Amino acid sequence: MKALEFSINIPKFFILKTLGFFNRKVFYKGPFSTLKLKDISRPKPFNRDWVLIKVTSCGFCGSDLNLIFLKDSPTASPFTSFPCVIGHEICGEIVEINGNLEGFKIGDLVTVAPHLNCETRGIYPLCKPCKIGRVSSCENFARGSFSPGMFTGICKDVNGGFAEYIVAHRSQLFKLPKEIGSHIGCLIEPTAVAVQAVLDNLPKQEEKILIIGLGSIGNLILQVLKALVPDCEVYGVEPSEYHVGVAKRFGIDGIVPVQGIYSKSAEITDTPLYKPMIGSKLLLGGFDKVFDTVGDSNTVNMAMRVLRVQGTLSLIGISPYLKIDPTPIWLKQQHIQGVYGSCYNNFNGKRLHAFDIAISLIGDGKIEVKELITHKFKLQDFDKMIEINLNKTKTKIIKTIVVFK
Repeated sequence: MKALEFSINIPKFFILKTLGFFNRKVFYKGPFSTLKLKDISRPKPFNRDWVLIKVTSCGFCGSDLNLIFLKDSPTASPFTSFPCVIGHEICGEIVEINGNLEGFKIGDLVTVAPHLNCETRGIYPLCKPCKIGRVSSCENFARGSFSPGMFTGICKDVNGGFAEYIVAHRSQLFKLPKEIGSHIGCLIEPTAVAVQAVLDNLPKQEEKILIIGLGSIGNLILQVLKALVPDCEVYGVEPSEYHVGVAKRFGIDGIVPVQGIYSKSAEITDTPLYKPMIGSKLLLGGFDKVFDTVGDSNTVNMAMRVLRVQGTLSLIGISPYLKIDPTPIWLKQQHIQGVYGSCYNNFNGKRLHAFDIAISLIGDGKIEVKELITHKFKLQDFDKMIEINLNKTKTKIIKTIVVFK
């Protein structure tokens, strides 16, 4: 079967970092490319707890782009294994079941929670995070019955969704209702991440919230906030007029300009603005919650300066290293909440995975994801997909996906 395989080693890493300074196409084209479109064997379910899925669509995530261009920190390298087939935003049809898998049958349209935690790895007793339902933060990503990998798509033994077929453990499967089609289904995973980010930093009614970056995940966070806490006020920082236009259709309360963010934030939150002898301005009050979907040094510093005393910054975007002025953290006793994957939550009196909540919100029409899919590609056109993702403002993209059917 055809699959998009990622591979890297130390010599190739340094070659690409050097050549990529002059031409970034070397990361995905040519002899040193991190990606190759290859023919690989169709995977087989490991045991009776695993199924074979024919992929219908797979979303292209910002983390995939960072992986291809070697922008991730090496800190996570013990929890990955190469070569691997990338893609973790997956939708497909079950085509093989080895035994009686309660609740599922051949032909079911499903999405896959990608975390490769204790249960998928056959590790018992469960680690502490898995016991409490924080399955995306498992302590055993490098142990168990197959190679290291935090999630499907960065493990050489469990290929990702940029392939015609994948295998998945029963605990990863979530059945999709008819109103969620085979292309929309691949957006359940990023929607679940947005759901988890909001539940872990849940505002109160009438609090003022700031989202930095209104791409696909920023727009999903906006919609989740409006669905779960309809009376909170949500503002956004986004340089692209196209993305701002989409956010306005989804009900954002206002846009904060990048230039002038401090004065506008002070106006919105009715907070005094202070100017240090040297450096950027800051508010001692500010927004109650901030969701940073970019996560570089500039946006994190900016977020802390407009976040109120004891407010929480959810860090969704990732950069390998940050250079920050920690003064706002101690001066305003702020909290920083890491956002990674999705897990189980106590929600409306029930114990539900963020995938369940995401499916329900989309199925009930409370979240719109179809409009976020701006471009569809065939697997063999992966280079074109990468190139338009490198210039989102010009190409007016929000979410790109690979379709197989």
